[in-house]
Amino acid sequence: PQLVDGFLDFYNNYRTAVVNSGAPGADEAEVARVMTAIADRVLDQFKQPYTFPSAHSRILSPYDYYAFGQNYVRNLIDFDKSALGHLERFQKIEAQLAAGDNVVVLANHQTEADPAVWALLLEGAGLGRLASDVAYVAGDRVVTDPLCKPFSMGRNLFCVHSKKHMDDDPSLKEEKQRTNRKTLGALSKALAQGGQLLWIAPSGGRDRPDAATGEWSPATFDPAAVELMRQLSAKAAPRGHLWPLAMESGDMMPPPPATEKTIGERRLTNFVGVGISLGEELDLEALVKGIDEKDREARAGAVAAAAFAAVCEQYDALKKAIRGGGATADGAYSQPWKN
Repeated sequence: PQLVDGFLDFYNNYRTAVVNSGAPGADEAEVARVMTAIADRVLDQFKQPYTFPSAHSRILSPYDYYAFGQNYVRNLIDFDKSALGHLERFQKIEAQLAAGDNVVVLANHQTEADPAVWALLLEGAGLGRLASDVAYVAGDRVVTDPLCKPFSMGRNLFCVHSKKHMDDDPSLKEEKQRTNRKTLGALSKALAQGGQLLWIAPSGGRDRPDAATGEWSPATFDPAAVELMRQLSAKAAPRGHLWPLAMESGDMMPPPPATEKTIGERRLTNFVGVGISLGEELDLEALVKGIDEKDREARAGAVAAAAFAAVCEQYDALKKAIRGGGATADGAYSQPWKN
């Protein structure tokens, strides 16, 4: 019963966004099809709750939760106004993975729908492996919120408790820390096998628009989170690569104005252009050159600052490309799904 009002609000928001989009097939029947599936999957979680392990593999059978998530988000993307930045860099990541290397993507994060945005744009660009095989370092919200859980079940996840919510309930802090240690072990094991693609938001949560201007910008990266990824990649036998990624998706499903402690946030949806763009691969040796090896904090800060600066640079250019219609003259920002 406590979910009904929130679900009806969610339904009406989604219906308005889809029906008013003008996209082919975006009608009442499509809304009913998608929202019926969501209602069914959410109800199933009350009847048969799924508990996420530290390392969760996407569930494709007997129900395809991956396709379920893609179907929902596809109706909210205005592909005519969307953009993918630097396709050749994504292709380079694909080659690195094929060679058995590990790749960590350091991204800003704007909406619960970011995994589907990533996947849909890369599928359209012919990069299906990057779309489906990526594993996300996911916070506790996406594996506990009743409306979010079914979507999370369709993604590969390494489940952690973020710093932002570690002290919400002091009685659970020790258990959360124990879970994080277990996840760290699972991450190390995956990287040791090689060919692993990881997506992490080093800010520890979603970006928020400026309260005064409404403008979006990436939230600052936590140097400790970036350093952890660097260390894990360096310790694994396969070669590791760190890439900065900008994501523009905030207007599609804007988060609450501030971080909330309670589960059950309001879901607002809009039909908008979205985008992803990669910066150059981080040259880790060059970034710490000249910094004393014993000064670990300074070295970690230098890498995090460089990653964040690259994401901000890509994000600013990505916003201009999307608002300008998707493609740019030099081809750096394109719409390969139209080719």
